[in-house]
Formats: sequence, C-alpha cells, structure tokens
Amino acid sequence: MRVSVIIPVYNAAAYIEKSVTSALFHNEVKEVIVVDDGSTDSSLGVLEQLQKADARVKIHNHEKNENRGRSASRNLGLRKATQPYIAFLDADDFYLENRFEADKKIFLENSEADGVYNAIGAHFYRKASNEEQQELQLTTLTEPILPEKLFHYLLNGEKGYFSIDGLTIKKQVLVEIGFFVESLIVAEDTDLLLKMTLCSKLWPGNIKEPVAIRGVHGGNIFNQNDLYRQQRTKMYESVINFTLKKKLPILKIDELLKWLFYYRNKEKYTLEEDLKYWFYLMKMQPQLLFSVLGIKYFPIIRKRKQLFPFLFR
Repeated sequence: MRVSVIIPVYNAAAYIEKSVTSALFHNEVKEVIVVDDGSTDSSLGVLEQLQKADARVKIHNHEKNENRGRSASRNLGLRKATQPYIAFLDADDFYLENRFEADKKIFLENSEADGVYNAIGAHFYRKASNEEQQELQLTTLTEPILPEKLFHYLLNGEKGYFSIDGLTIKKQVLVEIGFFVESLIVAEDTDLLLKMTLCSKLWPGNIKEPVAIRGVHGGNIFNQNDLYRQQRTKMYESVINFTLKKKLPILKIDELLKWLFYYRNKEKYTLEEDLKYWFYLMKMQPQLLFSVLGIKYFPIIRKRKQLFPFLFR
C-alpha cells in the first residue's frame, strides 16, 4: 500500500515536526505533502529542515504564498499527490505506530473496499475538564457498520463519528467524488465524508483503539461552536446538491433535509425566516419545488402542529 499523506500547515511551528515525523515513520508513506498556507511563523523553516532529512517531504505553497484555508490547502495537496492511497493529517496532530495496520489488511482482503476508517484519540496541550477529556478520549464508531448503512448513521450520530485523520481512501474515489468544498470554512471534512459514504464503500478498521492523536490546544478551530453553526447549513446544502447531481435515491435527500431543518428548528427561526429560506432552497434546486420533498418541507406544512395546535388535540 503506497500512501500520500496530506498536511495543511498554518502557523504550526510548535507541532509540525512531530506531525510530519509521525507520518514518515511508516513505510507505507511514500510522500508527505505539506502545504504551507501562508504561515507567518517559523513553520516553513521547520519544514525545510525536515525535507533535507527525508526527501519524502514535499513542500508546496499557494500562489503568492496566500493564506487560502484548510480546504484549498488540502485540495492543492491532492492535486500534487502521486500515490494511489491518500491519508490526511492536521499539522497539530500525529499518527501512532499502528496507523496503517488495519488498512493494509482490509485493502488486501477486500477488493471492494474504497476506504478504511479508524479511531483517533486526543492529547491535551492545555488544561481540560474531565468532561472534555472523556468526550475527546476516543473519536470512533461504537460498532462496525456496513458501508451501505454508514451514511445514515453518520448523519444521526447515533453510533458516533470518525475523523478524517483516521481515514485512508483510494485517490480515485476523490477524483470521482470531487475534492473539498473551499467555500466551507469548517465542516468541509464532514461534507466530504458524507459524499464518500454515498458513492463509495468505507469499511471499519481499528475502531477500538486510536491510530492517530488529535492535538488539543487553545487555537483549535473545532472549539468554535458559533462558526460551526453558521457553516452547518452550507454543508447540508452542499451534500444535497451533490446528491441531486448524482441522481441518488430520494430517500437520501429526505434524510439530509430532515437534519437540515432539524438544526434550523433548534435555532428557532421565525415562520417568515423559514419561508424565505425554503424559497431560497427551492430556487437553488428547482427540481425539489414540485416534488414530494418540496411539499413535505414547506414550512407551514412542516410546522403545522406548532402553528395550528387546535387541529391536533
């Protein structure tokens, strides 16, 4: 198994050496593609020293050394990747010695496998509450799930989640599905994972113990809950657009709309705001307008019990 590991870097001088070194440890890794996303600290100097020590380290930058974000940086890395398998790693995270053990076995034994996902753990560089340590101790699915059911369970979170740091995917799958949506500031990984579950077969690897470690510190973007709430709607819209474009079963679109409006309902939008959003959504995807789903999710019908409680006594 020949792997390209893609690492986007922005001002991660304190962590990047450990991250890159942990990837280089594995014989399966034939190149570590590091995209410096306009760093203003000493990240690039650290990377250049790592490159001198190991030619597998490949450093790339955006045009004019611009800062373009994680998605654009990962996409540049994907365009530069030369190996048939892709793995991802954030600049403040690192792999463990067992990173590719389950992956190799599954790809060898199962010709239908397009990707393998594994559990990841966490290392705290700052103080953390017992609750936070418990929550991030192991990011994984609680049980093996068949590929055809993975979309459903990732959407509802009933059996947990997995991280892109624990995923190994065939590059051809990403070529066929498309790369990261660069307009998404966050949730771009969730967007891509959901698309993968719709169009490829992802199998569980080691979901009982971590194969990679997430670095938790004050600068983590996943701590910014308000930003995730703002981007969540855009993420659902992206997957809905993809599902319609690929002409996938209407039940998949129904599931996506259900969760999109579930979260909007939690935000307590007014009926007027919901109507405006529904018309926006129908304008964006007019094929939904006169479909069963267009009617089902029309705000007055969706909120009928709330609007007309006397009819449901």
